[in-house]
Amino acid sequence: MKKRFTATALIATAAASALLLTGCVAGENQASAGSATTDDDGAIVTEGGTLNIDFATYNPLSLVIKEKGWLEDALADQDITVNWVQSAGSNKANEALRANAIDVGSTAGSAALLARSNGSPIQVIDIYSQPEWSALVVPEGSDITSVEDLKGKQIAATKGTDPYFFLLQSLEEAGLSPEDVTVQNLQHADGWAALQNGSVDAWAGLDPIMAGAEAAGAKLVYRNVDFNSYGFLNATESFITEKPDVAQTVVDVYEHARDWALTHEDETAQILSDVAGLDLAVATKVITERSNLDVDNVPGEAQLTVLTTIGPIFVETGDVLEQKQVDDALDTIINDTFATKADPTIVE
Repeated sequence: MKKRFTATALIATAAASALLLTGCVAGENQASAGSATTDDDGAIVTEGGTLNIDFATYNPLSLVIKEKGWLEDALADQDITVNWVQSAGSNKANEALRANAIDVGSTAGSAALLARSNGSPIQVIDIYSQPEWSALVVPEGSDITSVEDLKGKQIAATKGTDPYFFLLQSLEEAGLSPEDVTVQNLQHADGWAALQNGSVDAWAGLDPIMAGAEAAGAKLVYRNVDFNSYGFLNATESFITEKPDVAQTVVDVYEHARDWALTHEDETAQILSDVAGLDLAVATKVITERSNLDVDNVPGEAQLTVLTTIGPIFVETGDVLEQKQVDDALDTIINDTFATKADPTIVE
């Protein structure tokens, strides 16, 4: 494997596209606004412009940061506006990153590797969780009790996300192939709806929606924490190169949010409950039992070990043309510069 790099000079030149999500408009090349100067030490200092960043119910730290306004406060002296855009899933975050509609987005590690393997110029700059957020779900009363029982069944899954790769790994472990089932490519919430109305026999679920489904009577027929990849906070290479000071601030604030969330689990659960429309007890279960926020934030070998196992699946399923693309992505997806220097005390 080639030596990983921690900084890059590649500049993404794709034009930003407009992206409308939950009433927030991102893109329109907002990230290119502002000016850059250097301080006495030669470090880049960004003045003005907009930081486009996502929030997602599968990333509790993003919800806390948005609720508390910590990024806005940290960037106020630089006159940088923070524009929050909701990601409905890793696939949507990847679409927005590739379009330069957001500068920073949260995905599962598997989804980030898939995007990088297919040419998306992103790198992981921080690890926000090591969750058990995926499982295989069946409706109450289903006669499906094992992965083997899924042969010939209809399964909802969001392609390009951790639940989808969880499904593929589960099938392989059970001696089945993707051809043994019919996958309906539905966004996470639509997958749960399809399970409820009987359009599918099973669903590759994602928390917190999955936890709500479980509370409503659905059954988690197969769980395996080892098939879940880490929560990646990704940034475009152009953003990393042009605005490293802002990237550092984002990671600093994320690490403050981690410290805060670990000591304020009840309030973190309440924030998740409010944003996701979940019963507080369900949100509490997600935060206290499945999110695992107490994890080393520096991306490195732990994540690469998981991704090296998942990567060949991309080629087997045709999601990536050849293994070399996966290997190149593994060599270049990690950027530990900002996480290594993270300073949670930036938030007063």
